[in-house]
Amino acid sequence: MWVAEVLLQQTRVAQAVPYFERFLRAFPTVTALARAPAGRVLKVWQGAGYYARAHHLRAAAQQLVHERGGSLPSTSAELEELPGVGPYIARAVAAIAFGEPVVALEANGLRVAARWTREEGELRNPAVRARLERALESVLPPSDPGTFNEAVMELGETICRPIRPDCLACPVSFACRAFRELDDPGALPIRPRRPWRPRIRAAVIVLEERGRWLVQRRADTGLLPGLWEFPGGRIERGESPEEAARRELYEETGLEAGGLTRLGSVRHAYSHFSVELHAFLGRPRGRSPARTSPGRRWVTPLQLAHLPLPKATEKVVTLAVRAAGRASPGSGSRRGRTRASPPRGARPSRGQAPR
Repeated sequence: MWVAEVLLQQTRVAQAVPYFERFLRAFPTVTALARAPAGRVLKVWQGAGYYARAHHLRAAAQQLVHERGGSLPSTSAELEELPGVGPYIARAVAAIAFGEPVVALEANGLRVAARWTREEGELRNPAVRARLERALESVLPPSDPGTFNEAVMELGETICRPIRPDCLACPVSFACRAFRELDDPGALPIRPRRPWRPRIRAAVIVLEERGRWLVQRRADTGLLPGLWEFPGGRIERGESPEEAARRELYEETGLEAGGLTRLGSVRHAYSHFSVELHAFLGRPRGRSPARTSPGRRWVTPLQLAHLPLPKATEKVVTLAVRAAGRASPGSGSRRGRTRASPPRGARPSRGQAPR
């Protein structure tokens, strides 16, 4: 239940099922998860997104093994003390797995409660959420809180949908104020204006040497923590993608590249922004390859397949594999393309862009 609720916090049921099954096969017990290397956990989680969730699961498992012999606590208050476990996950696990009489409110439950009570305030308002929680608590059966919470979630998932709710099929429409009093029950809850999502432009280099590619590991905090990617970063104002790729390569590794072959560009949407990633293929120029370190490696494509990668990096790998059979890396400039100037020298890094 704990793993399922962590996955379902930001993923639809149909999308979450294969990741849930894969995760439980790899880590069937809390102890197995606690003992697993972080990279292994991230690789099994790969594709599910929101990678901080995987880090939190592992950290919580280690805490449980150290403090409780690998057993989960049975109350929501104790569960909330675990890394990454907020009020919703704690209450869902406590109610469904242990029978604690609490209401677990997530997006589906909030929508059901808002229509049932004809709540016209914004769901992001804490006072509104508190009213909806009290409304569901008033009908919560203390003898079976787990079934009640799952029923509310399932109602929102299948019938009381965000758009065009199927009110005629709803088993509790007789008590729903939105159905009884509004021409369009789907008008509730009030939908806030969708925030503007910025687009980030970045560039990376697939640096190749003797059949191996240079990759590096992102920091353990921030966006995409602990995942592996190619050197690169954001394109600055006035830069071409190739110039940005060369500059970022030099700033991050101290290496320069010879002639670059453009692989193409990929796009990927995250929750609050999107990224357009320009990719190039090349060889190191003028010096030996960068030394390996815990955060930087030269790997074969097969070895790279065993490392946890962001989705955008997976797309770049596909471009690089396709190009490997068509042209040799480092083949120089193509007609009609201006060769980028070499890096002007190392400058302080402005932080890693998602890639």
